Amino acid sequence: MELLHNTPLIAALLGILIAQFVKIPIHFIATKEIDWGLFTSTGGMPSSHSAAVSALTTAIALESGLSSPLFAISAIFSVVVMFDASGIRYQAGQQAIIINQMRKDFHTFIVKAKALPDKNGEEKIEDLKTLLGHRPIEVFFGCLTGIVLSMIIYTFK
Repeated sequence: MELLHNTPLIAALLGILIAQFVKIPIHFIATKEIDWGLFTSTGGMPSSHSAAVSALTTAIALESGLSSPLFAISAIFSVVVMFDASGIRYQAGQQAIIINQMRKDFHTFIVKAKALPDKNGEEKIEDLKTLLGHRPIEVFFGCLTGIVLSMIIYTFK
């Protein structure tokens, strides 16, 4: 079971799990509501994508050194993932919010204009996912989570 001795892989996977779990108490502090669904959802504080890639890159740096080609590959991979999480995916979520509102407004217009019978259309149309990406602060704390996690793992290794 060589896989169980792959510390960078373990650090990255733990980064995902810890970041996903931490979203639940952070959400509770902010809203006073427990939402267990956050454990398997995208978006939110902290970014599990950022935690995973930063834990992986930190573990590779500690294991292979900052001058290794493997570290270079991982560092560039991390930058791309975090840029995507805070840029493209965040903007897609913002567009989804507007599209969902437009769909609701259009639905209301159709109901009023044609006096359609009540068919509970909201159950038939699923909202576009709006929590796709991360704000830069969420990416930062996800990254910090991953770095700290790898440092802890290598301290006790």
